[in-house]
Amino acid sequence: MTQGPWIYRRLRDQLGSIRKVYVSADRVERRDDFAGREVVLLLHGFFQTRNIWEVMEDRLRHDGFSVMSFDVGGLLARFNTKPVDRLAVWMAAKIEGLAARHGFEAIHVIGHSKGGLVARRYIQHHGGGRRVKGLITLGTPHHGAPTAIVAMPLQAVASVSELMPYSKVVRALNRDTFPAHVPLTSIYSTGDLVCPSWASVLRPRDGESSMSNVRVTGIGHSQLTWDPGVYRVVHARLQEATRLWNERSGAAPSVTD
Repeated sequence: MTQGPWIYRRLRDQLGSIRKVYVSADRVERRDDFAGREVVLLLHGFFQTRNIWEVMEDRLRHDGFSVMSFDVGGLLARFNTKPVDRLAVWMAAKIEGLAARHGFEAIHVIGHSKGGLVARRYIQHHGGGRRVKGLITLGTPHHGAPTAIVAMPLQAVASVSELMPYSKVVRALNRDTFPAHVPLTSIYSTGDLVCPSWASVLRPRDGESSMSNVRVTGIGHSQLTWDPGVYRVVHARLQEATRLWNERSGAAPSVTD
């Protein structure tokens, strides 16, 4: 095995494919098949595009879920560099509009990296607790990531400082209680070089019984979005969140149950 391909694979697993994620046009398939299905929203991370979700989207659709992702804008209108709070407020309005248009009551959310922070902010501070059945985060810096300092030269055009430990956003999320009725799962990897595993571990306090952690090994930061073992955990947690929601609301089982 040559050194070149090995290095490329390591970089791809941490940062994603340059060609597919960063250079290619939007590859996400848009559908409106929400009726009778569990709806999953995918939120990509800082300086990535929603193309990172291509594999997971295919797997979720194959397993009967309806999937959507948001074009959150940012640098060059696609790289998710806007402030977390601004995105959470926008996300709240977007979901309300989609719910009214397509008739769904609540959704699941999967957030990769910064996408998980945006989802938490929406759920904890902008009314998402009544719209979200469960949140799964992949490599999300729940306590901030010191590696964000590498991107600090972009601070003038990006919300890099929010991703650092002890930032205002990070402190607010960990200060305020997460809704007990919304299952929150952090899937993190000891092989993640972008978001160290300690930064992704949830540390629930009294009243935060819905929080849990799943540790995996040898999986890169971006690889968390396409690894088959991670997907098996994601699928199981989606089913469990659906079961809990149906028990609480008395709803009939969906097509994915």
